[in-house]
Amino acid sequence: MSRPRYIAFEGAEGCGKSTQAAKYAESIGAVLTRETGGTDIGSRLREILHDTANDHLTPRAEALIAAADRAQHIAEVVRPALDAGKTIVSDRSVFSTLAYQGYGRQQDIDEVRKLNEWATDGLWPEVVVFIDTPDEVIAERMSRRKLDRFEAAGDAFHERVIDGFRTMAAADADRWITVAAVGSISDVAEQIRDALAARGSAS
Repeated sequence: MSRPRYIAFEGAEGCGKSTQAAKYAESIGAVLTRETGGTDIGSRLREILHDTANDHLTPRAEALIAAADRAQHIAEVVRPALDAGKTIVSDRSVFSTLAYQGYGRQQDIDEVRKLNEWATDGLWPEVVVFIDTPDEVIAERMSRRKLDRFEAAGDAFHERVIDGFRTMAAADADRWITVAAVGSISDVAEQIRDALAARGSAS
């Protein structure tokens, strides 16, 4: 059997990554999880982060809450699964914090990275699938949702977030796979499977 992998799916709000992460995890029999909210404790922290009533939450506090969720998630879900020989597919990961709390909230990227290096105990995704979806598709999907605190953060914030994802993907091509989300769900899923198989990530 192939060795277990830690694979993250990343992208903007409404990009389709949750659907694609679930499809890929099912196709290879991997453990599907998510950040934030991948544990009972994380679910409570997620409520704070996504609640639109918390409009006074500072960027530093937001980054610390996300890191706390991540520390619990790594210790309770990710590392035990990998140690048991199971591949992990995560809907978001530490790279979302760099994109959202770093680029989006304009916090120092190196400081956010150091905080999360400690929170993860050095365990970062081995492969990142970045679902790069056209702006007009995302806008149409968002128009049909009741927006949470992040989704309602404004166009400038989301432009910085997506620019952050693209910057990270370009800077670390050995880890990141960019998939243009054009076509049907099945078409995109096939692109992802082929790209991951080429990286030796299929289990």
